[in-house]
Amino acid sequence: MIYKNTAWYKSLLNAEKSCIKDNKIKKIHYKFEDGREMVEEYNIDTQVLLRRSWKLKGKLGGEGKWQAEIGDPIPEVSANVEVADLTECKDQPILTRRNTRVNLEWRIRNLPYPIDTYSIKVDNDNKCIIVSTTNKKYYKKLEVPELQRLNLQLQQANVQSSHNFNTLIISVSINIIL
Repeated sequence: MIYKNTAWYKSLLNAEKSCIKDNKIKKIHYKFEDGREMVEEYNIDTQVLLRRSWKLKGKLGGEGKWQAEIGDPIPEVSANVEVADLTECKDQPILTRRNTRVNLEWRIRNLPYPIDTYSIKVDNDNKCIIVSTTNKKYYKKLEVPELQRLNLQLQQANVQSSHNFNTLIISVSINIIL
């Protein structure tokens, strides 16, 4: 449900839009009047949003990179594969985000602690969800840009969590919010 009286809705209407269908994915590219760009990818069968990415401004006015807001990040192609650079450890926590029809969902992989180790709190002053562990091994602020754009508040009662296979899953029910 989109609030039709919001600045976000009006900017979507006024944006230049183009759409491409590729196999089972529909990609919509938005160019906003202020120069920002956004791409959304949907599964054609389920109409579920798979990825939303924003184009960031480049340094010194050059071409910027794409940053994923929802979904897995776009893999970067390295210029020279033969040169060995420093890389992240495979055991580092990996945060991904997706939207379903009824939930906003974050998955944090490679977190081996039991569920009672995690503290998940809504911080309406900073408009985010704070995830931390009692053993002080993990701390993360999860931004909710959709709700920020619509000026909606999060409620702690709408946040659920579960932990399976070293993955912490945090869900916010959007039916209750909207």
